[in-house]
Amino acid sequence: MCLTIPGKIVSIERNKALISQAGNTKHVDISLIDAKIGEYVLVQADMAVQKISKQEAEESIRAWKLLK
Repeated sequence: MCLTIPGKIVSIERNKALISQAGNTKHVDISLIDAKIGEYVLVQADMAVQKISKQEAEESIRAWKLLK
């Protein structure tokens, strides 16, 4: 089973994006998707695998908080 966690793109440099995720920031590879600053992405193993809407990201974050 693979778990993806949503993050918001804060900045981009080449194929790497700095994302805000669960109150932290981290760099992820965005070479598989066409992403822009301000967009939300699903991340697994430090790789953005899919863009999602803000609404989808918020719903996913709420679900993650219920698991804690």
